[in-house]
Amino acid sequence: MKNRFLLLALLFLNFGMSQTQSAAYAVRQDNVAANLRALTSDEMEGREAGTPGIEKAAVLLENYFKQINIQPYFKTYRDTLTTFARPTCNIVGYIEGNDPVLKNQFIILGGHYDHIGMTYGNANTDRINNGANDDASGVTAVLEIARFFSQSKSNKRSLLFVCFSGEEKGLLGSKSLAKKLKAQKIDLYTMLNFEMIGVPMNRDYTAYITGFDKSNMAAKINEYAGTKVVGYLEAEKSYQLFSRSDNYSFYKEFHIPSQTVCTFDFENYEFYHQPGDEFEEMDIPHMTSFIQTMIPVIEKMANASTKEIKIN
Repeated sequence: MKNRFLLLALLFLNFGMSQTQSAAYAVRQDNVAANLRALTSDEMEGREAGTPGIEKAAVLLENYFKQINIQPYFKTYRDTLTTFARPTCNIVGYIEGNDPVLKNQFIILGGHYDHIGMTYGNANTDRINNGANDDASGVTAVLEIARFFSQSKSNKRSLLFVCFSGEEKGLLGSKSLAKKLKAQKIDLYTMLNFEMIGVPMNRDYTAYITGFDKSNMAAKINEYAGTKVVGYLEAEKSYQLFSRSDNYSFYKEFHIPSQTVCTFDFENYEFYHQPGDEFEEMDIPHMTSFIQTMIPVIEKMANASTKEIKIN
């Protein structure tokens, strides 16, 4: 009888630890800054899909996933686009869930690493569109969240960490991957996309979510965080942002909750699709704080016993 009580106590302790690993984890500003700076280097020449510049970024992302011991989902990290004439690829990392049943359900965490490349004109001005906010900032969030789960292995559901190419060409990377995963008949629970999170908003919430009324994702994020992290932005609806980022491809293919979180609200940043969208303009403490807040949210998404996030 004593042994039974000891076993139950250990099981309870292990369960508690698995549910709270994110509480003791600290996202480091220097890691956030290092990833963001590397992605926005002039060597990448604006990371336009199908160019030598984005190939350099692809190698950087592959090496990062290798460094933190994240496995590729396919045979390699590279998922070559089937919807783009020039060779370019999504970079896809994978952590299998630790629950024998829930590991068959997937969550995608994504951001696009391509941008618009070079602006040709006056040779005396900066011609490189480095795309720090759009969307090296979102990719940086994906990389930092991947770093946490690579260490904690605290996810019951399986996670795909996707750095999309071809977003700026018409969501081509996410369209291609969504079709491949649909053909595999994977059980995709939800997709959360990170887009332009490099500068803070002056509002009573940290970020807004696209397609606010499409699902209960906003409410569940706030519930999981224990605070109002995401809110509704009227401009999101008027600009139809729900259908303008990579989340939309998965919504169309799978009809599951698939949305984007963003902190660019058309009032707080003047360098959208301009060479001025540079690393130096990014608010690293804001990014670090937001990523820190989102890690336990995603941990709870990955570990909920049922699919709590639902289409409205």
